[in-house]
Amino acid sequence: METLSHHLDYLELCGDDPKAEEDIIASLNGILQALTEDKQRTFSLIKESGILLTLAKILKSNPRCAVKAAQVLSEIAKNDEMKKPCIEADLVLTLIPFLESTDQEMLLHAGRAIGRICYDNRDLQEELVKVGVIPSLVRILTDHAESEPLVHVDLLALCNLADLDTAKEALSKTKVAEQLVKQLRRAESHERLEIIFEVLQTLAENDALKVQLVEAGVQEVLSDILLRLQGSSQAEDTCIVKATSDLIVSLLLGDGNCVRMVQVGVIHQLLDLLEKHVESEDISVQHAALSALRNLAIPVVNKVQMLEEGVAERIQALLRSEMPPVQFKLLGTLRMLADGQADAAEILGQDPTLLNRLVQWCDVSDDSDVSGEANRLLASILRHNRSQEVVKAVQEAQGVKHLVSMTLSEHTAMQNEALNALAIASAIDLETLEESFKETQLVQSLHKLLQDNNTSAEVKYNSMSLLCSLLNSGHLRQEIEDSKIEETLEQLCSHNNADVVKEALTTLQILKRESPY
Repeated sequence: METLSHHLDYLELCGDDPKAEEDIIASLNGILQALTEDKQRTFSLIKESGILLTLAKILKSNPRCAVKAAQVLSEIAKNDEMKKPCIEADLVLTLIPFLESTDQEMLLHAGRAIGRICYDNRDLQEELVKVGVIPSLVRILTDHAESEPLVHVDLLALCNLADLDTAKEALSKTKVAEQLVKQLRRAESHERLEIIFEVLQTLAENDALKVQLVEAGVQEVLSDILLRLQGSSQAEDTCIVKATSDLIVSLLLGDGNCVRMVQVGVIHQLLDLLEKHVESEDISVQHAALSALRNLAIPVVNKVQMLEEGVAERIQALLRSEMPPVQFKLLGTLRMLADGQADAAEILGQDPTLLNRLVQWCDVSDDSDVSGEANRLLASILRHNRSQEVVKAVQEAQGVKHLVSMTLSEHTAMQNEALNALAIASAIDLETLEESFKETQLVQSLHKLLQDNNTSAEVKYNSMSLLCSLLNSGHLRQEIEDSKIEETLEQLCSHNNADVVKEALTTLQILKRESPY
């Protein structure tokens, strides 16, 4: 340690002497050597000395010694107790200009030193963004894309800064998306992939950056990664696959991004992935892939392509899973596919195996998410269907009683879905449904909804629309007349919602017409 003290004393005396370069570098090397031999003692002596201010002087006034000084600082900054003295010596602002250097070694040491000093210090990180460090980081990533150590330091810096809104804003004005996609494409190690995914996941919170990532072709690279790793059972590969699926979910903002994902074949890679993991107890990968699938099924153009490519059939095959979270997501994806698509509703509605499973799930009392989603899918099939065969199939599977129960759900959206489904099914084939409606006391349920002051205006409106359909049946008309719904309808003629009033008047007119039966 006497040697270290000598080096520290010498640097304090002669550190700014341009004629003593060789001796200065020798002393800086001496400090590095001491750090490898006895870190704690060395840090203690450094803290007691004024060497940090001397290092700042060397960086500013002695270019030939600056690289070595930056290296010493990067090693000193590894110690948490040394971060505050480094900040007090104004070393961060002193180091920042060196991020514009063309010397790779200087970039490496300056980048490491800044990153270590500023780690977990939000105020300092905000200051870095404010003084313009973001363009420098992107330039390094661009100019030195094949330098593994520099790219690693640069990615760590981006990882630490990316969650700042100011950093995202600054990054959106650069070509960082393009560079990150390039790095993702060439990354081989799990560590490198994990860092890049962490940066991308954070950047995907920003709408502008999300669009830039898709424009840079990130979806093709994600597709390739899924294709490459989906057959692997290694835990590290599974983590990367999950990160890939999570990122796909994050990127799916706007129909344009969803369409691009489907066009490059991501759907089938996600399904391949699910088929491999469907019976695995670790549902993290399944959860991420299923969330991505569900979101991909939202744009109309995607629904058509997914149906043409047999996605609905593949999803149904996955329903063999006994895990409620997986069942819930799969049912949600099928519901998205059926939404607005008569062809999809017809395919799903004429599959007796699927309908029987749905009816079973509608009865599941220990998992409200699964039973709720099963009910909603059943309603969706009828709402978007135009076929008598589907109505008959749902009736045969004993699904009608669940839709009638759904009209009394505590969720307004589910009530409306059930009411609309039953109204459309009644318009298509009331004769087939008539007996089930009587057995399930549908008329009484509708009367209850119309009488209840807590029922929303939309539910009241849809209840009356369904009543109008039921009046086409002689038996159901008789039930409606006997239940004294007419009095309730007359009261609704003074409701504060104009649409409810209009529908009440229309329903009364139809009810008062002479029955054709």
